[in-house]
Formats: sequence, C-alpha cells, structure tokens
Amino acid sequence: MKAISLLRSPAVRDSLGVGVAVGAAGLAFGTAAATAGLSPAQAVFTSMFMFTGASQFALIGVVAGGGNLVAGALGALLLGARNTLYGLRLADVLDLRGGLRRALAAHGVIDETTAVALAQPDRASARLAFTTTYVVLGTSWVVTTLVGALATERVSDIGALGLDAVGPAIFLALLWPRLREGGARTWLIAGLGAGLALAATPLLPPGVPVLLAASAALIALVGPEMRVAGPAAAPGAADAKESDNDGEGVRS
Repeated sequence: MKAISLLRSPAVRDSLGVGVAVGAAGLAFGTAAATAGLSPAQAVFTSMFMFTGASQFALIGVVAGGGNLVAGALGALLLGARNTLYGLRLADVLDLRGGLRRALAAHGVIDETTAVALAQPDRASARLAFTTTYVVLGTSWVVTTLVGALATERVSDIGALGLDAVGPAIFLALLWPRLREGGARTWLIAGLGAGLALAATPLLPPGVPVLLAASAALIALVGPEMRVAGPAAAPGAADAKESDNDGEGVRS
C-alpha cells in the first residue's frame, strides 16, 4: 500500500512525466551523435557520464564540424557550469549525507531534476522527486540514445534524410525557452554571440568560434541584475512557496 501511495504522490507523478518526456529527446542525441561519427557505444557512454543534453549537443557539434576535442570539451563545460549553481542550492534542499550518495546526486543535477525537486513543498518530497526524475530520465535518456544511434547507423545517406541537421535543431530547441523568457539583454547576448561565431567561423578552427561567442555573456555583468528564469519559475513553484509558509519547506 505504501508503494502505491508513493506512485500516486504528486512528486512521483510529476517526475515520471518529466523523465519520460525529456528522456525521449535522447533519440535525437543518438541520431546526432551517429551523424557526427560516434559509434553507438561512444554515444551511450557520453549520455551515461555527461548526462546533460545541451553540453552533449555542443560537444558533438564541434566534433561533427571537424573541431578540436579540447575546444569541444571547453564549450560543453561552459554550458554545464550552471549545474554547479544548481548543485549549491540542492545541497541545502536535499541535505544528503555520505560521500557516495552526494557524488551520485551531483551526477544527476541538471535542469529537470532541479526544477522538479525545488517545486516540492518539503524535503522528503524533494528527495523523492529528485531521485525519481534522475532514475527515469537517466534510464530513458541512455536507452533512447542507443536506439537513435543504432537506427542512424543503418541509414546509408544521412544527409539525404536531413539527419545531419538534427543536432543543431535540437540545440536551438533547448535554447529557445531561455530566449523566450529572457528580456532585451538576453536577446542582445544571444545576437552578439551568434554574430561573433558567424564572423569567426571562416577564420578560426572549428570549436574556437563557440568559445569566442561565450564572451558575449559578459554583458550580463553590466547594469542591473538580470531576471533569471530557472527552477524557481517551474510549474508548481508558487504552490511550493506557499507551503513553505505553513511549515518546513525546501526553500530556506
């Protein structure tokens, strides 16, 4: 009965929905990775150990363009740096003890697990939501990566089907919510970054224009503090905030 009650809880229900829906995008990553020349094993290894979609797409984008692996890894690290900030917040919310548990949790800190965990009204629900999202999304992400890579390997002419455009298209789809929720300065940063990358592409080795484009983010340090659209804005966050006022909450 306790297991059934847990499965019916909002924390598990929301986590399952996010995990299955987002995990399906691994199919696109597997396709893009195979198109870039990675074997199915390499694609699965990347999904298992990196486990952060935007950084993975950035890395294989550089590899597909014939770029330097170091430049691709640096670009991926820049994109994944935000997870460090999420981790600082979740360390207080989840309050996990023990080196192994904290290390496993650190691997699972991404946009989706953070958003679902911070939307919960108390610490127990936050832990349950984080763990469920991590397990479901991680499993489906790896499985769909393998399916996408294996299926693409059987296609003789990848360009004729447009599969070589899957990676850039998915990467743009990942960025679009941040652009839509951002203000004028966000669009200015995005436009300047795109302009720098386009201007530098004919002159610099593949991968380096991406790093150069990241310098546009320095605009964020100028002027008033920017509104950050992150986990606090996730669906249910407002309800969680109200619950905090009634007792112990995950937002301290």
